[in-house]
This record gives sequence, C-alpha cells and structure tokens, in this order.
Amino acid sequence: MFSGAILEEPQRASSGQTVDVFSTGGEFLARAAWSPESQIRARVWTFDDDEAVDEDFFRRRIVRAIELRRAVAGNHDAAAGAAMNAAAEERSLPALPGWNGEDNAIRLIHGESDGLPGLVVDRYDDTLVCQFLSAGTHRWQREIVQVLAAIRGVRSVYERSDADVRDKEGLAPSCGLLAGIEPPPAITILENGCRYRVDVREGHKTGFYLDQRRGREAAARWCRGRDVLNAFAYTGGFSVAALAGGAASVVDVDTSASALELARANVEANALDPARYDQIHGDVFTVLRRFRDSRRTFDAIVLDPPKFADARAHLDKAARGYKDINLLALKLLRPGGILLTFSCSGQMTNELFQKIVADSAVDARRNVVIVEKLAQASDHPVLLAFPEGAYLKGLVCRAE
Repeated sequence: MFSGAILEEPQRASSGQTVDVFSTGGEFLARAAWSPESQIRARVWTFDDDEAVDEDFFRRRIVRAIELRRAVAGNHDAAAGAAMNAAAEERSLPALPGWNGEDNAIRLIHGESDGLPGLVVDRYDDTLVCQFLSAGTHRWQREIVQVLAAIRGVRSVYERSDADVRDKEGLAPSCGLLAGIEPPPAITILENGCRYRVDVREGHKTGFYLDQRRGREAAARWCRGRDVLNAFAYTGGFSVAALAGGAASVVDVDTSASALELARANVEANALDPARYDQIHGDVFTVLRRFRDSRRTFDAIVLDPPKFADARAHLDKAARGYKDINLLALKLLRPGGILLTFSCSGQMTNELFQKIVADSAVDARRNVVIVEKLAQASDHPVLLAFPEGAYLKGLVCRAE
C-alpha cells in the first residue's frame, strides 16, 4: 500500500510493526507490516481479520511454501502430501524439497507470491540463504529463522540482506550466519545433471541465479553443436549447460574476474573439455563492438545482463541498453544463429522487451523469428494479485 493511498497513518507505530488497515468507512481490509521510511508504507500479511501475525503465522506460510515447491519440483506424491499434512499437525517441519527428488537447489520462498512480502529464501544443498528486504520481515527475523532452522535437512541459515532495496526501508545491509554451522566457501549444487559451485557470501543476490533454470535448459537444447558466446556470463551457468548439451565451443565474457574464476571451476567440476571453453575479462559492450569490428561471429549468443532499470524513471535508459546489446549480438550471429536474450528488469514489460528486440533486428537488417519464450522457473511463482512478480522474460530467436 503506497503512501498516497493512506488517509491517516497510525500513531506511534514503529518500523515493521503489524498494523490493521481499514477503509474510510471503518471496514477491515488487511493486516500489514508498517514501514514509515518507505513509499510502500504497508505490506500486507493477511486479508483475514481472524488471522493473527505471530510465530505460527510464519510457520504456516513456510510450510505452505515448501508444499508448493514439492508440487512444482516433481516430488509431490500422495505419500509426500500425507507427510506434509502430518507435519502440519505435529508442528514439525518437512524435509527440504528438490527438483525431481535429486537436484538440491531451489527457491524456497519468493516474497509476496508466498504471502511473505520482502522475504527471499534459497536452498543450496543443506544451506538456506535468506534476504530480509522489508521492515516487516526484518522485525520478525528471529521467529522466521527459528522456523527455517527446524526444517529437516538444514544445517545452515545464512543472511544476504545486502540489496539496495533495504535502504528504502530504512534498513542497513546485514550479512552473516543466522543459525547452524558456517557454510563452506563454495557449495556444490546439482541441476539437470550439472554441478555448479555457489559462493553464498560474495556471489550476486544469494549466490546463484536459480530463476534461470529454464533458460539453462533452453541453452542445453539450442546450443548443441554450435559456437557460443555467453555475454554477462557471471559464474558460467549458461556455459556449463551449453557445453554439457553438446556445444562445440563457448566463450564467456564478464567484468568480474572472480566470477570468471568460479565459471572455470564450474567447467572443470563437470569434466567438460577445457579446449572447448575460453574466457574474456572485460566490458560486454566493448567486447561485442570489438567482435563486430573484427567480424568475429558465433552460432549462438546468450545475453543475460544484470537489471538495467530499478525504477520507471530509468526505463528509457534501460531500453537503450537492451537495444544496444541485442543489435550488436544480431550482427555477430551467423545465418541460422540462435539468440537467447533476457531481461530481469521488473519495469520492462514483455511487450516492450519484444519490441526492443524487434527494432534491433530491423536495424541489424536480419530476418528474425521467435522460436521460444522463456520466464522464471516455477519455483519463482507469480501471485495473480501481484503481477509485478513476473520480472524475468526471455526470447529464443533464430536469425536468418
């Protein structure tokens, strides 16, 4: 609830405190977390007047989130459902879910879509990495961590609340161990038969882009037998998937030397042929222009840049950035080449992103067709009442 929608603010309510929201006619609307420093003054916990916000509230929401992950990850059978119901009755917590019962990395809690606005929890093997991004989740952090630490299979609960959005809530960055034992310097996760090493202390976000599971699956399919350029490579998630899927060669480009070091370690961890893999440490825009000028080309290019627009005011500048990289990439593609292009900017709509790629194709003088559309993995659900949760959009394009 934005500040402009509030007629009368609560008196003496502190940051993160639970407040009741009423209509101008005095009708109960919701129970929410108060955030006096943010333009989003109140983040709704519940619309049920009979539901109290207490430790049991967070336990119920977390159990519900785990049940959803078991369903979307393919390990929600009748026995699992019965165990989940029993756990709810016994006040214990079920075991950690994983994709197809094997992969050990998954988004466990996805903020508003799980009824816990401002809370992100990712599972990396036996470690849970949390982001408390709102005043409400910050206030209830101790109770939330107690519930998370009680999940069967959890050995560590680690905090990575260092996102810029905390500043808008009047909260300082906070990182470190919250419960259990210190996680190792690099945690090995499994995804679709590939191994990835995750640095939960220094990596982007919580350490790995779990939302790109579908994108990596697409790369494995579309890059078979192709020479691939992976721009904004980070720790080489797309590269490992492409090489494991049979790519002829992969070149990673990124500005972070430490990320590229971990990318090479990921290639080695999967026993992939090092002769098929190369790296360039540098600015992606500069490298793409250098390739254009030297007429170097590729059969497939992956563009997965960081967020270009944090707010609507930055959208025009972001659009120019997306146009620039997509235009350059299309000029580098060989006939029949594949472009996997993404935007994780929430302010960027699917329609605008597709238009930007279409304009890039016109300027590159290429006939381009969309052969597949991609989005965030299903462990990143989208609440229908919160369409902003659908932030990741991707296109797989073929250029003639």
